[in-house]
Amino acid sequence: MAALPPPVAALRVAVRRALTGVRGAGPVLVACSGGADSLALAAATAFVAPRLGRPAGLVTVDHGLQPGSAGRAELVARWARDTGFAPVEVTTVAVAGRPGGPEAAARDARYRALVEAARRHGAAAVLLGHTRDDQAETVLLALARGAGPRGLAAMPAERVLDGVPLLRPLLDVGRDETRKACAALGLTPWEDPHNADPAYARARVRAEALPALVEALGPGVVAGLARTAGLVAADNAALDALAGTALASARTEGGLAVPALAGLLPAVRTRVLHAWARELGAPPAALSQRHVTALDELVTGWRGQGAVHLPGAIRVVRRGARLTAVAG
Repeated sequence: MAALPPPVAALRVAVRRALTGVRGAGPVLVACSGGADSLALAAATAFVAPRLGRPAGLVTVDHGLQPGSAGRAELVARWARDTGFAPVEVTTVAVAGRPGGPEAAARDARYRALVEAARRHGAAAVLLGHTRDDQAETVLLALARGAGPRGLAAMPAERVLDGVPLLRPLLDVGRDETRKACAALGLTPWEDPHNADPAYARARVRAEALPALVEALGPGVVAGLARTAGLVAADNAALDALAGTALASARTEGGLAVPALAGLLPAVRTRVLHAWARELGAPPAALSQRHVTALDELVTGWRGQGAVHLPGAIRVVRRGARLTAVAG
């Protein structure tokens, strides 16, 4: 028997590790564009899932942004059916008119479609093909934006979106390994032209910024950036736990008690204010550091200033020793 190519083995181990923790009896759905990363993930899942007694399906999302996208999606679906995935679904989404830039709009449409597909099929989880290289790129983009710890934590290995677990089994697997796995399995991935389009920030990071860092600092840069994301994510989890306790302690009738907030460490207090703003109804995507800083000024820099206006037409004022939301 021929030895299993190491990249194929690495992907199967990563998928087995992820699927072992999945709860519920429903199928897992692989989100597959036909690119090397998601195609290699799908192939590994097709091998591993049945051996764990877990049904596996596949969803491919057609964004309709390129000529021939519908035909390519159908080719992916045909391969999936031939490989033994069930259910297999092609989902078409409309990207135009969504908030944010083209990348953000396409991502939002894709995730919405995946969550809806998971609900239709009673899926226990959706598997996404992001790799260690994607994680490193995300960290660099977060640094360039001046993002805080939440941005630097990049993509979590597991995220629950509207009740649906989204898993990223390949965050410790390099992009080169997914390409080698596809080659070893005789699979021909689709090359998305958007991944090389300099109009997109991530494409520029992929083609220029990250290779320049690797050339200057060595190949360990990619793994180091991805490892940083994991370390920051662990710190975030600890701070969020502290903030949850602090938020409960700061609650008072109609709002939050300023003295309780003022005694908190800044990293905990800003998390408390961020969580409270979301409770009030501020949309997470629109809630920025600028808004949280303004709330913090009501606590630490009180000079009698007026209301802080949050996204979602929410106003927060300080009345004596209390922060409270007011109508209008």
